[in-house]
Amino acid sequence: MEAMSNYKNFLIIDLEATCCDQKTIARNQMEIIEIGAVLTEVKTLAIVDEFQTFIRPIRNPVLTPFCTELTSITQKNVDNAPGFAEAIEHLKQWLQSYSSYIFCSWGDYDKKQFEQDCQFHQVAYPLTNGHINIKKAFSEAQGLKRKYGMSTALNLIGAQLEGTHHRGIDDARNMVKLMPFVLGRKKLSRL
Repeated sequence: MEAMSNYKNFLIIDLEATCCDQKTIARNQMEIIEIGAVLTEVKTLAIVDEFQTFIRPIRNPVLTPFCTELTSITQKNVDNAPGFAEAIEHLKQWLQSYSSYIFCSWGDYDKKQFEQDCQFHQVAYPLTNGHINIKKAFSEAQGLKRKYGMSTALNLIGAQLEGTHHRGIDDARNMVKLMPFVLGRKKLSRL
C-alpha cells in the first residue's frame, strides 16, 4: 500500500457499460454509460467530492433489457446524456481542483474499459496518476486467498450495500466503506 500514501486523495470510480446476457454485445464492443466517482482523503477517508454522469453510447445506442434491469439506467438517461468525449471533458474539469489523487476501482475492469473507450473515441486517457485494484488490495490486506465481489466484501465487513448495485455512483460510495479494510486499518472480525 506504499503507493497509496503518496497521494492526498483516492479517486474511487465505478463504471457501468452496455451489456447483454444473450452475447450480442462482445466484451470489446461494450461502452461506458455511467461514470460514478467519489473522491476521499487518504488520511481520514472522508468524502471530499463526488462526480456522476451518464454517457450516450454509439456502438449499441439502444440499451438491452438486461442492461437496464442490471443497472437501472434507462434509455432516457443515456439518450439525454453527453457523448464520451464531452463526458470526459466534464470529468477532467471536475478533477482540475484535485491534483493529488490515485484512481482506485474494484478490480481491473474499470481501468481497462476506460482505456478501451478512450482508444475507440480517440480521447486521451484522463487518469494518468496510476491505478490501484482495491479488490486485490482488500484480499491482500485481509489475508484472504480469494478475491470477492464488492457486495460480498461489504457483507464480510458487516456493512449494508446502499443504493442500487450496478449503479456507478452508488457502487463508488459503497467502496468508500471498504477502504479502511483495503488499507488494513481495520481487520475482518469474521469470515
